[in-house]
Amino acid sequence: MSKLTADIQANLDLFVAETKESQLVWGLRNEEGWLSCESTEFEESEVMPFWSSKADAEIHNVEEWADFEVVEIPLDIFVEDWLLTLAEDGVLVGTNWNAQLEGKELEPSDLAKLYV
Repeated sequence: MSKLTADIQANLDLFVAETKESQLVWGLRNEEGWLSCESTEFEESEVMPFWSSKADAEIHNVEEWADFEVVEIPLDIFVEDWLLTLAEDGVLVGTNWNAQLEGKELEPSDLAKLYV
């Protein structure tokens, strides 16, 4: 059962807490690359979603995203490499999107600050 709710701030807090505990972040990837989509909050912005649990990532591994696989990323690599690269590329980070695809979209540097 998912711990994610309609409260996107609580889901962000859960993302940080669970990833610190497990030292893992979960994303969706296929042979073309990692899942990213248009931001619903910011015009002409791209967002890459990540989850703090494999089960929550798997909820989204259906329909148009069914050809993706759920892949783990070690937290240290995510924070030290991924967030820097995403910031350079101008890609936002989506954290713990719930079943309705609602979730916080934030600058990678803002997420990195939550791990300091």
